[in-house]
Amino acid sequence: MSTVLVTRPKHQAHSFVNELEQYGLISTVFPTIEIRPVPGWQVPDLSLFRGVFFTSPNSVQFFMERLLAEAPAELNKLRKMRVWAVGKTTAKDLAVHGIETEPVPKIADAVTLMAEIDYEVISNNDFLFLRGSLSLGTIPAVIAQRGGRCTEITVYENIKPSVEDSALIKQMLETGGFSCLSFTSPSTAINFFEAIGTTKIPDGVLIAAIGTTTAAALEKLGVRVDVIPPYFDGPNFAKAIAEAL
Repeated sequence: MSTVLVTRPKHQAHSFVNELEQYGLISTVFPTIEIRPVPGWQVPDLSLFRGVFFTSPNSVQFFMERLLAEAPAELNKLRKMRVWAVGKTTAKDLAVHGIETEPVPKIADAVTLMAEIDYEVISNNDFLFLRGSLSLGTIPAVIAQRGGRCTEITVYENIKPSVEDSALIKQMLETGGFSCLSFTSPSTAINFFEAIGTTKIPDGVLIAAIGTTTAAALEKLGVRVDVIPPYFDGPNFAKAIAEAL
């Protein structure tokens, strides 16, 4: 039976593991990122911004937790603003709070999202960007290029795996313990190969990336990518891995 390495944070891995199980696949969860809230920031006055960007479910979780606890009056402002989300899951998490988002591109990455926003929407306007500590900074860079202004708030940080856990996973990889390694963000990929100390993959082990941004990060590391789903979400990712195996 095939075993898939899941590199998502523990609190996000459960649903993906269930998706893989539907195809008869076994999972080993090795979070190459653990997520923790960042202290010390305050929810700003949202009326100062033309729109808000959320790039992950984590950004929604940690921003909304603080907003509801410390500045609940800002929720009505957020519901009236233009809000962009990278990915369907991020959009669904916002919808739970009654927040409507702009149409989500089929390709769920920041580059595609920004490419579909008209220039005049950005130019000479202010935006809020909720980010993690390993954000690539694509959205703020595009906003600056188009003459807009971006306020960035780091709402969560990414913690790397322990040396002991990394050594165990490396041993499993070298002894044929995995049929596929799956990655759901550039940071999961980068952290994984830093943790095991090599980019050499045994023959026959597939590399799966949930989207083109993650695939590009892997290719930049010199790692081939065998699987990319047609739609960049968990169910389609699990299906694509199952079909490839």
